[in-house]
Amino acid sequence: MNMIRSAKNQIAELTAAAYRAAVQEGLLPEGVQTVPAVEIPKDTANGDYTTTFCLAASKAMRKNPREVAKILTEHMDLSDTYFTSVEIAGPGFLNFRLGDKWYADVLTAVEEEKGDYGRDNWLGGKKYMVEFVSANPTGPMHMGNARGGVLGDTLAEVLDWSGADVWREFYVNDFGNQIEKFAKSIEARYIQLIKGEDAVEFPEDGYHGDDIRELAKAFYDVHGDSYLEKSVEERHADMARFGLERNIPKMKSDLERYGIKFDEWFFESSLHNSGYVKDTVEELHKLGWTYEKEGALWLKTADIMREQYRKQGKKDEDIDKLDLKDDVLRRANGFYTYFAGDIAYHRNKFAVRHFDKVINIWGADHHGHVARMKGAMDALGLDGTNRLDIVLMQLVKLVRDGEVVRMSKRTGKTISLSDLLDEIPVDACRYFFNAKPDTQMEFDLGLAVREDSENPIYYIQYAHARICSLLKALEEEGHSVKPGAVDLSILSSDAEHALIKELSSFAEEIRMAARDYDPSYINRYLMRLAAAFHKFYNACRIKGEDEAVIDARLKLASATRQVLANGLKVIGCSAPEKM
Repeated sequence: MNMIRSAKNQIAELTAAAYRAAVQEGLLPEGVQTVPAVEIPKDTANGDYTTTFCLAASKAMRKNPREVAKILTEHMDLSDTYFTSVEIAGPGFLNFRLGDKWYADVLTAVEEEKGDYGRDNWLGGKKYMVEFVSANPTGPMHMGNARGGVLGDTLAEVLDWSGADVWREFYVNDFGNQIEKFAKSIEARYIQLIKGEDAVEFPEDGYHGDDIRELAKAFYDVHGDSYLEKSVEERHADMARFGLERNIPKMKSDLERYGIKFDEWFFESSLHNSGYVKDTVEELHKLGWTYEKEGALWLKTADIMREQYRKQGKKDEDIDKLDLKDDVLRRANGFYTYFAGDIAYHRNKFAVRHFDKVINIWGADHHGHVARMKGAMDALGLDGTNRLDIVLMQLVKLVRDGEVVRMSKRTGKTISLSDLLDEIPVDACRYFFNAKPDTQMEFDLGLAVREDSENPIYYIQYAHARICSLLKALEEEGHSVKPGAVDLSILSSDAEHALIKELSSFAEEIRMAARDYDPSYINRYLMRLAAAFHKFYNACRIKGEDEAVIDARLKLASATRQVLANGLKVIGCSAPEKM
């Protein structure tokens, strides 16, 4: 249950009912269509919720906003509602104060819904695909993949909690130039291993990492020098296959160690082998979006983009300044480009698997590709403008003791995801990487392993563990959380009300995280909730109080533990009972 939505909806209904009653008495003119907008004011000293209905509707009513407000308050019945009073403020705001019923209902909702508290169904079961990580399988995953993995996985989770039918997917680039380069790199190291470093020149654009040497050695251990006699084509095909068969399971195991599992690992090669890339390019040709030049087939990307920008209201002279360019789909040698394969892949998502919405997590360096891919889907009649969304994430900077870290001390190479997880707990990695996607982040390696309140994930998990210890200690003294009826009106202090308000906002934070494709909302929420609990715990004694006070405060502590656990689950972190 979303208790914030419930309160807002009730105010909207109360305001609308008061307006109808005033119209019937002839005090206000009928026909005003303004829907009451309800907000939580920054300063709740004058009220917990406010509506600007009177200001918005006064012009149509041809009355002073405060006069409208006075009439409405006189026709508003707050009995059996969440509110104890409504007051007029400023130029015509209506401020509402919450009563005991609302605070009690928040705790009842947590108690009844338990691990599902915070879930909603506002996305109504729509099919959402989140494609993320999709790292090149020719080498180890790096920091960008580490961040993209958390952002994609947590975004998928908040979408699931918002009622979407979510599919997590990894797109494996196992076809084309990078795979040929991968095979040539293994081949060169294989020959050097047998004949010496000077026997063959390593490809200038090859993959120079030690992982390639390891793959070449593993290949040699299986096949010896027998592949020196094979054709180049057979050698490349078998070496690429050998490398992928080892790299992809390693990627899967690293990601599972990171708490990430995909519903599907979708292979680019399947699109080519099935003829779907060819079919997609032919479909674009039939629709008139291609032309031939110098033996290659081109997509009229500039025309597609121009049409998009015109729909957005841009003027032609402004569009001309953008220097739009067309893209090659099929080279003169008959090979399809990566862009052609990518268009086919996205067409598959919409036209074959019928996802309502597709979300891709990409690095910021792909920003120029966003409009082109949306445009290509529009050209195919698949409404990429509205159905394809791209989340661009900024770079990660690793810092230790104020200094930027670029190399792994263990391997002397760029730090990979596997290196990072050897040094930093998974929970810390997931929390820190779940930062706002569009901001460049600094990952402080020293902070991530600290066990004090300066480390935010430690601070949050400590709050959960602290409550678990409290509940256990009080249970040993004969005080357990009582199900059902407890006098919750006892919870009337500022600290208690503030904590309950934080509990109430969990579902709304998930809703906003899903709406904005920004799962870092949950990080910030958990910090606020932990802080509100620590403040409550320091201000409100439990041990040694009257039985009724103990019962009410235990229920509040238990509800807080549940919501902390739910929030930690959403971001993929554990909820320890001891620390």
